[in-house]
Amino acid sequence: MRLTVIGTGYVGVVHAACMADIGHEVLGVDVDAERIAALTDGRPPFFEPGLPRMLRRTVEAGRLRFTTSAADAAGFADTHFICVGTPQRPGSGAAELGHVEAAVDGLAPHLRDSGYERVLVVGKSTVPVGTATRLAARLRATAPAADVAWNPEFLREGCAVQDTLRPERIVVGTRSAHAETRLRELYAPLLAGGTPFIGTDPATAELVKLASNAFLATKLSFINAMAEICDAAGADVLTLAEAMGQDSRIGRRFLTPGLGFGGSCLPKDIRALTARAEELGTGASLAFLRQIDEINTRQRGRTVELARELAGGTFSDRRVAVLGAAFKPGSDDVRDSPALAVADAIRRGGAQVRVHDPAATDNARVTHPALQYTLDVAKACEHADLVLHLTEWPQYRELDPVSLATVVRAPVMVDARHTLDPMAWRAAGWSLHAPGRPSTG
Repeated sequence: MRLTVIGTGYVGVVHAACMADIGHEVLGVDVDAERIAALTDGRPPFFEPGLPRMLRRTVEAGRLRFTTSAADAAGFADTHFICVGTPQRPGSGAAELGHVEAAVDGLAPHLRDSGYERVLVVGKSTVPVGTATRLAARLRATAPAADVAWNPEFLREGCAVQDTLRPERIVVGTRSAHAETRLRELYAPLLAGGTPFIGTDPATAELVKLASNAFLATKLSFINAMAEICDAAGADVLTLAEAMGQDSRIGRRFLTPGLGFGGSCLPKDIRALTARAEELGTGASLAFLRQIDEINTRQRGRTVELARELAGGTFSDRRVAVLGAAFKPGSDDVRDSPALAVADAIRRGGAQVRVHDPAATDNARVTHPALQYTLDVAKACEHADLVLHLTEWPQYRELDPVSLATVVRAPVMVDARHTLDPMAWRAAGWSLHAPGRPSTG
């Protein structure tokens, strides 16, 4: 089958490359000519494991091409995926739909003369409920034969290729049998592997992504709230989480306490869902999501205060090493990164802060230029009065605490992600501190 992907950001590039990889012919579309040139050369604009090789392979095979022309897209295929960003509006937290509307408006004038009797426009962008209905009415003015469907993405950064090729479910919201049939055909290689296909209406499909992320955010913030209680009571939050997770109704996933969530999805999506609920007059039912957001943000301040206490009550004239800049491992994304928020707060408190990250250093330099960066962990920790483990990259779990103790000024570690072995670090002479757990050393 042939399809286009409009928008070559994170979702768009992954979707385009994976669809080409399973055998479809795909045309990626973006207004950014420089990005299109890089993608045509097989170079993705972000770090994602497995994507560069897949991109090069599908481009070289001729199954994936890129263009800046909406007219070319309209003539290439009868199925068009909208994969542009929906950033958060300042103040209200609602989703900004300008990019989505621009993508649809740019495509619409070319659909009538595309040569296709019926056309399907499929949204993958995360949008407020009701967007598909509004866009369908918008399209009818210039492209009466166009159907609109919604097919939300459920990608985890660092696992996006796997999540696309082996998804836990495919959700499709349509209002016509033709649209659902078309999408079943498109995803047939994935459905043959046993992936559940959930067909529903567009409004439900739009809500699934936001509701899923809001629920995951709730689990994360709940266990972080329990970590605060554990600190006050002298209990161990990891044992608490393990015991809770043995209950099959609760489950262990997303019950890992730590620095809290960040990135471009969870914080934005819970705010967008809350804002939309208020617009629909049902804001009271989701008022608790504002508290979830506050609990999550509070973890950053708690980590800063713990670091200040361990630094002797002040950051002035202190050297602090920060391990991690990306908002999560397996990604170079630093948007709303808890690690960088903590690092910058400590810097503003008077400390000299040096940051290490395996993939996100370049992006971090752009957003937080006042921090110091290095690609060498030992260099980051050199003469440090305090080391903070803030992004749970596997490389940090493999660090040798004995070797690292020889380069720091004081062997004091804050494990804000609960992934270091406390016994090994204590045996090497470190004082290890993790929110919600009794300190060691």
